[in-house]
Amino acid sequence: MARKCQITGKRAMNSNTVSHAHNKTKRRHHLNLVERRIWVPEKNSWVKVKLTTRALKTIKTKGAATVLSKAGLL
Repeated sequence: MARKCQITGKRAMNSNTVSHAHNKTKRRHHLNLVERRIWVPEKNSWVKVKLTTRALKTIKTKGAATVLSKAGLL
């Protein structure tokens, strides 16, 4: 499975690390991904998803069923 949030669709970004001598080397900014089982009371079951911590806060605010159904995971 790719390093991608299943809720927001965000991926890692590319950038340069710039030294004091202004040498540039490629690097990647990875996401803060976590794999969680989320209880959906409307479906009465667990759903296993790989998501960012930002998406976890969204689920806590809006509710699991709303966010997961909008993402197409229910």
